[in-house]
Amino acid sequence: MSTTNLDLVLSEARTFNGFTDKPVTEETVRRLYDSLKWGPTAANSCPARFVFVRSDEARERLLGCVNEGNVAKVRSAPVTAIVAADTRFYEEMPKLFPSRDFSSVFAGKSDVVADLLARNVPLQGAYMIIAARGLGLDCGPMSGFDAKAIDREFFSDGRWQANFICTMGYGDPKSLFPRNPRLAFEDACRIV
Repeated sequence: MSTTNLDLVLSEARTFNGFTDKPVTEETVRRLYDSLKWGPTAANSCPARFVFVRSDEARERLLGCVNEGNVAKVRSAPVTAIVAADTRFYEEMPKLFPSRDFSSVFAGKSDVVADLLARNVPLQGAYMIIAARGLGLDCGPMSGFDAKAIDREFFSDGRWQANFICTMGYGDPKSLFPRNPRLAFEDACRIV
C-alpha cells in the first residue's frame, strides 16, 4: 500500500458525525463486504456478521436503540452497519477451514467461543472501516447504544450479538470536530 493509500484510510481519514444526502448503493455495500472478508481472523473463523441498515424503517428501529447523543449521527447516515458476533460461527468452520475439525474445538465451549469473538469480531469491524474508507466512504464507529435492545430488535433468535455500530456515507465536513491528538510512538510502543 502506498503512503497515499495509507493516508486515505488512516492518517488523513476522519470520524464524521454527519453525512451528506448522497446515497450509498447496494453495489457499494456488497463491494465493501467482498473486500473486508479477506482480512485474516483466527483459524479463518470469520465470526463477524454485518447488518447494513439502509431502509428508513430499519433506521427507525435502530434509532430506538442508540444513545441520545448518537441519534442525529445515525439519522443522517445513508448506512449504519451493525457489527455483530455469530455465537455459532463454528458451524461454518467446515466450509472456512475444511482441512481440520474446528467445529469440535468450539461447540459447547462458551468460554472458548467468547474468547475468539472478543478478538476477531472487532478485528473484522476494523477491516470494514478500512475497506469503507478505501471505497471513498466516511465512517463514524460508535459504542453509544443499548446492545441488548439491538439484539432484541435485530437478532431475536439470540445467535448474533451486537458488538458495535458504524455510520457510513459521504461525510459532511461541517460535522467534524477539531482533530484530537494521538499518542506518540514512545508513549504507546515498545521494541523488545
